[in-house]
Amino acid sequence: MISKEQAEHYTWGDSCDGWHLVKQPELSIIQERMPPGTSEIRHFHQHCQQFFFVLSGTATLEIAGKREVLHSQQGVEVPALVPHQMINESEQDVEFLVISQPPSHGDRIAITNH
Repeated sequence: MISKEQAEHYTWGDSCDGWHLVKQPELSIIQERMPPGTSEIRHFHQHCQQFFFVLSGTATLEIAGKREVLHSQQGVEVPALVPHQMINESEQDVEFLVISQPPSHGDRIAITNH
């Protein structure tokens, strides 16, 4: 059994948190928290497909130039090679799951201009 309180924790970006719920060679499940006004760097993955699922709050996920607003209990899949960026434009924390197959670490290519 695993919970956020027991999981391996890390920080990223500007005050964002991540917890490894599943960290296996073929599957990664991470719970993340983004404070208001934060975002990740626009990027894509060469091999990894991902599914983002919002647990609480409202997130904006830009996928290949199109913005999707995700509310609590909504999710979206992002195939490999598709540029994307998670953004919290709301005034509350957003918590979400990122399910990656295979794991995304080491497979991320940052996009510096868009």
